[in-house]
Amino acid sequence: MAQAQNGLAGAYLAARHASFFSDYEAAAQYYTQALARDPANAGLLESALLAFTGLGQLDRAIPIARRMQQGGMGSQSADMVLLADQLKRGAYQSALDDFEAGRSVGPLVDGLITAWSHFGEGRMSEALEAFDAASAEQGLAIFGDYHKALALAAVGDFESADAIFSSETGQALRTTRRGVLANIGVLSQLERNQDAIDLIAEVFGPDLDPGMSDLRTRLEAGEALPFDTIRNASDGAAEVFYTVADALNGEANDTYTLLYSRVAQYLRPDHVDAMLLTAELLEVQERYELATAAYLQVPADAPAFYAAELGRAKTLEKAGKTEAAIEVMTQLTKSHADLPIVHVSLGDMFSRMERYGDATKAYDRAIALFSGPDRMQWIVYYARGMAHEREKQWDLAEADLRKALELEPDQPRVLNYLGYSYVELQTNLDEALDMIERAVAGRPNDGFITDSLGWVLYRLGRYDEAVPHMERAAELEPVDPVINDHLGDVFWAVGRKIEAKFQWRRALSFDPEEVDAERIRRKLEVGLDKVLMEEGKEPISVANGD
Repeated sequence: MAQAQNGLAGAYLAARHASFFSDYEAAAQYYTQALARDPANAGLLESALLAFTGLGQLDRAIPIARRMQQGGMGSQSADMVLLADQLKRGAYQSALDDFEAGRSVGPLVDGLITAWSHFGEGRMSEALEAFDAASAEQGLAIFGDYHKALALAAVGDFESADAIFSSETGQALRTTRRGVLANIGVLSQLERNQDAIDLIAEVFGPDLDPGMSDLRTRLEAGEALPFDTIRNASDGAAEVFYTVADALNGEANDTYTLLYSRVAQYLRPDHVDAMLLTAELLEVQERYELATAAYLQVPADAPAFYAAELGRAKTLEKAGKTEAAIEVMTQLTKSHADLPIVHVSLGDMFSRMERYGDATKAYDRAIALFSGPDRMQWIVYYARGMAHEREKQWDLAEADLRKALELEPDQPRVLNYLGYSYVELQTNLDEALDMIERAVAGRPNDGFITDSLGWVLYRLGRYDEAVPHMERAAELEPVDPVINDHLGDVFWAVGRKIEAKFQWRRALSFDPEEVDAERIRRKLEVGLDKVLMEEGKEPISVANGD
């Protein structure tokens, strides 16, 4: 007995540890072992169910949910898994009966799945009434109206669906890509291709991704696009769970959100947006192997394949598999050579690896694809400018940073980078001060930008003015070695030498770059004035006129 208890405790503790780190594979294994010794434990059952669902193995989660139901163990996640099983099997009336008996996943899911279950049973009138009831719930009108429009379009009532998309509430549906795609399908079925083209231009602008570009081409050719956002009740139910997952993303626990996206995929295995959301959630939880596998589920012929490959490359890089990540991106630049975002992403990857020469070449290819000036292009010029600066090609860097400001004049990151560069080069100091002051005004709680303001004032010899800004920067970024080093220099400049040495010691404790660490140690040994003289510069005492 003692050995059995020890075995249970060991498996339980290992499972808890795995769950804490979202290691669904290990958690599923250890919870299964623990359940073998304590099969009626509600907590173990619930945790095992979540682990299998996190892995996307709902076929293994369903029996666990049934055991919980039979044991009278109330659980929202178990109810959700059992509901998914009913919907997958087309047992819509059973789902309705269980709602009637008191089962609840949540107000939004209950209302919308009730409507789609009536739809699945062929009772359109009851379905529409249920969608209206869901819309009447406070804060849920947009969800109820969206799904009602999908249901109407799915049965060919495109006029009624269009009335919803054209309504005041319907305007909000155009804030999501799936909402726009559904609206495009409705308009095309109504022989209003030009309105659909105008909608694409209004929402996405001239530079389109492959999927949207293909739709526009087909619309311009006069093709009647099929409405395939929803094809049946199962698709509708999948859309409910995806809708909730998308709404919860970033607002709720990632494990909880993942439950909804996995159910959406279970109900509609070809739901590409659910695949991408699942992969993103796993990536955030640092489950890189699972995230990579999720991205690989997106078919190569899907319009969003390039987005999946971008995500896969990112997860490979985060997992330390840099060569594999580069290979994925290199192949993508060949298969999707006409997409600027692909080349920009490769450039960003090279920049993170400090391969700045390769990065600038990738950015060059992206910029060559730009059809004309656009405000959002500032980020690419900014990225290339930084890469040029790191390559010590200042003339090219300055031109790119100026171009970024031309496109986005008050962008704090560009203002700060260019201004700080001028400070380090000891040139254009008055302009640099103006730039950094504007950057601080745009992002007053950014410690690095505030540090730049203090540093340019220090470089201008306005030491007393520099102090409060450097102190504020150290408050905002208390463990950054550069900021603490700068604060030490500013304190030294105003005669607060004990405090200066304290800040330099703090800076050393935060693992600065070795070249910076050597300079800080020398300052602690002989003082800032002596270091400046050794570097061929005037000491602070001379600058102060002491």
